[in-house]
Amino acid sequence: MLTPGPLTTVQDRGRPGRAAEGIGRSGVCDRGSAALGNRLLGNDPDAAVLEVTAGGLAVRAEAGLWLVLTGARCAGPAPHAAPFWLAAGEELRLGPPVSGLRTYVAVRGGIAVDPVLGSRSTDLLSGLGPPVLTARDVLPVGTAAGDPGTVDVVGVLDPPSGGVTVTVLPGPRADWFTDEAHTALTGTGWTVTGDGNRVGLRLSGPELTRVRTGELPSEGMVRGALQVPPSGQPVLFLADHPVTGGYPVIGYVAEPDVDRCGQLAPGQTLRFRRR
Repeated sequence: MLTPGPLTTVQDRGRPGRAAEGIGRSGVCDRGSAALGNRLLGNDPDAAVLEVTAGGLAVRAEAGLWLVLTGARCAGPAPHAAPFWLAAGEELRLGPPVSGLRTYVAVRGGIAVDPVLGSRSTDLLSGLGPPVLTARDVLPVGTAAGDPGTVDVVGVLDPPSGGVTVTVLPGPRADWFTDEAHTALTGTGWTVTGDGNRVGLRLSGPELTRVRTGELPSEGMVRGALQVPPSGQPVLFLADHPVTGGYPVIGYVAEPDVDRCGQLAPGQTLRFRRR
């Protein structure tokens, strides 16, 4: 590792099924993009990849490697969504994303750091998993699971650079909010602020006012939940979301759309539509 850019972590499909133990799933923010990279290399679906936020990554191969880049397309000479060979001593450098936020670097054999509780994912909220990557880190690569499959055509849609519209479903505390709040939720273009991370996106727009103002006991949280703190500005939970939360959830982003939200950069506009 020559430089990790603003944030590069090791991620796989996370630690599912452990919420009752107080352990969040974590894992890649854009599951579809990471899965595509592994599929193109013939990796196990749970092989660990690098999740690169906002580009800036530079790595040098100590031995020849097959790689695939997916997710946010970055400036630079490397191909996108197609396997390419990085010879021993050669460097891969990613410029800033042309669109989107998170780029996935899959390597044939997967990133073979030691797993923690069954996963190689870095969870920024809990601190579980390998540490955030830094310059001079040396990453081990695993043994390829089998021969790469033949892929004739791969449909790749780059993350949009403009507004994004996703489907929202009613949350368990939708009745805590006024009619005006529900109208504002789906009638407003929400701006993605610069305060977000892998835990969640902080959105800026009109205040979502409540009918009820009392305290709410902590409840289970999931990826895609739209939690509303006292500021009235919603937070959309992503991969490293907390297992529980004490603020009401007005709605959920439909699961297929959460990957797209994980690619939103600060300043982009997010709109919600009811199913």
